[in-house]
Amino acid sequence: MFSLARCGSGVRGVAGCWSGWRQLSSSQHPRVLITGGLGQLGRDLAVALRTDFGKENVILSDVKMPTKDVVDSGPYLYLDVLDEPELRKAVVDQKIDWIVHYSALLSVIAEANLPLAFKVNIDSVHTVMRIATDYKLRLFCPSTIGAFGPGIPNPTPDIVPQRPRTIYGVSKVHMELLGEYFHEKHGLDFRSLRYPGILSADSPPGGGTTDYAVHMVLNAVRGEPFVSNLGPDTRLPMMYLPDCTSATCGMLKAPADKLRIRTYNVTAMSFTPDEYAAEIRRHYPDFKVEYKPIPHIQAIADSWPKVFDDSGARTDWGWKHKYGLTELISEMIKVAKRGL
Repeated sequence: MFSLARCGSGVRGVAGCWSGWRQLSSSQHPRVLITGGLGQLGRDLAVALRTDFGKENVILSDVKMPTKDVVDSGPYLYLDVLDEPELRKAVVDQKIDWIVHYSALLSVIAEANLPLAFKVNIDSVHTVMRIATDYKLRLFCPSTIGAFGPGIPNPTPDIVPQRPRTIYGVSKVHMELLGEYFHEKHGLDFRSLRYPGILSADSPPGGGTTDYAVHMVLNAVRGEPFVSNLGPDTRLPMMYLPDCTSATCGMLKAPADKLRIRTYNVTAMSFTPDEYAAEIRRHYPDFKVEYKPIPHIQAIADSWPKVFDDSGARTDWGWKHKYGLTELISEMIKVAKRGL
């Protein structure tokens, strides 16, 4: 239900009508809440935003037990995004200005648990949009290459019929369109990026279709062969995690008048498992890969873009990637070696 809050209700979990916490001047830093913050992306984003805005102004949250280094690095809240009263309370108590909503089940895991996917990927989006609209917050919700389906052009532009074939993709299209609606009808400062496959050797992959690329590097460093669940010629857009963090920070900070649309594609490169393995062999010549595609995972990958057109983000607000395939592999191997 999307009824907006009544003014001055005095009821726990129901916001009053107000003009937001404050109008931020150029010298003031926003206070940022990151949901699902202990997944693959949240901690790196928190480091970047804390560098810019101050340690105490960026609050990580999740439903996991934080490690000591998470607690020592800055504020952390136990926060279930399915509990709307508690999420509202956190926004009020912490005087939040921006929400980054990273809570989600990724493609493979979501297909295996539809009831939980509905709750996390759809219901929690409804919740954060209501809260962000009521309290006039800036809201960033990531989208994905999985928001597209068969028959799309390649390179795939920002605006094209999407027609995804997974619950993960369907939930992301729902989020994109709902964010646009709330922006147009209720003034919500909604922002989103369609991420490609995001790769990092020191952040555990979260159950996505592109996870093979992380495991391939880790196996190579350990001197073990790798069995790919995708075929050798499966081309997909990809990005190294630091570039993802950079893109997200850029979108979060972009002046509103620079945003021609509310959801942009971003990418850095596209490659196949075979091309990726060949680049790894420049470092580990004896590395062996066997290809045994898993039909339902292969079907997901085959329905996605092969190449992303992110010229809109590059033109409108200055997105620029740093890492190509050669730099990606070198950095991934360096990080993986440190973890052995």
